[in-house]
Amino acid sequence: MGFFEGFFDGIRGSRALQFDSGGGSAAIELTKRHPTVSLTKQGAVHGNLRVNLSWRMRSSDIGGRGGGESGRLLRHPFKLFKPDMVQAHTQGMVNVDLDLGCLYELADGTRGVVQPLGNLHGDINSPPYVKLSGDDRFGAPSGETVFVNLDHADEIKRLLVFVYIYDQTPAFDRTHAMITLYPITGPRIEIPLEERQPQARSCAVLSMEHVKGELVVRREVKFVYGFQAELDRLYGWGLQWGRGYKSTKA
Repeated sequence: MGFFEGFFDGIRGSRALQFDSGGGSAAIELTKRHPTVSLTKQGAVHGNLRVNLSWRMRSSDIGGRGGGESGRLLRHPFKLFKPDMVQAHTQGMVNVDLDLGCLYELADGTRGVVQPLGNLHGDINSPPYVKLSGDDRFGAPSGETVFVNLDHADEIKRLLVFVYIYDQTPAFDRTHAMITLYPITGPRIEIPLEERQPQARSCAVLSMEHVKGELVVRREVKFVYGFQAELDRLYGWGLQWGRGYKSTKA
């Protein structure tokens, strides 16, 4: 079950977008103690900002390391150094669909949402200057991506990037999810969703808005038990919401 903003129309279909971005090997992790970073100070308020969602299942949900695992490690000691996670789509027993979305408010007061539900994919070269590329339903490494055209940053008042579980049971406690921002210059910005929230269905991950003349990214990481309408109420967007569905893929 999910929701979508009903009055937004005229959206073109989603196609894979390819943009150059900075980042390299350096990274800034936003935490509770250090929740903000200025894109302005990084000289990154231009070009297309890439916001990526990737996730993997926790190993405890695919058998863990209990039982005969210690015996297997004695026979195969190098397995100790293998990653303790597996890609979600390799495990048929686990069916989790994390989706990426973005609430936006433009400088002229226009408000709306970009998300897979309702095929609200946005536009990169015209309002809202936010574009969703792809809908990953299996936790693949490429994940889902939202692009923000920062050449039009002055026309964007605020953004709220969120993640929600489209179908099945709540599963934030069973996934390792990460939102990574790739500015055109400077280090990438990482926000892990590490808190165990077994009943939550949505999470406001980050906000972006102008603060004292600078474009600032702030870590939010606020889990809610409802869907987009509850995030809307929490952050005061004031949209009208209704039941929505994603298009069927071949």
